[in-house]
Amino acid sequence: AANDSLLGGGEVDGAIHRAAGPDLLEECRKLGGCQTGQAKITKAYNIQNSDYIIHTVGPVYQGNKEEDDLLASAYQKSLDLALEHCCSSIAFPCISTGTYRFPLEKASQIAIKTVVDWLNRHSEDTLTVFFCCYTEREYSVYQEILSQWKNKNNFSETLLILEPRS
Repeated sequence: AANDSLLGGGEVDGAIHRAAGPDLLEECRKLGGCQTGQAKITKAYNIQNSDYIIHTVGPVYQGNKEEDDLLASAYQKSLDLALEHCCSSIAFPCISTGTYRFPLEKASQIAIKTVVDWLNRHSEDTLTVFFCCYTEREYSVYQEILSQWKNKNNFSETLLILEPRS
């Protein structure tokens, strides 16, 4: 979400709201917002190949440890909701790295560590995780961090990256 109201915004949030259609906005109005680091789920409406949209609010970056914890929580709570609703996959944009100015390298490290730790704790469950990279820079950063993780840790190919958009 672009903000804690869940009522649409710019960038990825705005694109999701436009693709899902007006029913998404109506359902989001009933949710009463979402606190930073938490997640809520709605129907996907007009978004094809999706049953749900998981909305999460990342922190605005100011450089303190609490923001790192809130960003990790946003990923973890989203994964928990995906599992609770029997999702087979989940796709994450680079949460908080746009308007909220979280440094991409730091946010990527937190995202990958949180997802790998979650997958390791839920090894009996099958959930495919996609990181959606929209720029070449995002893609390069995620590729580098993932290659470091693959060399240090043993995790399966359930952790994936989508090619960047052109």
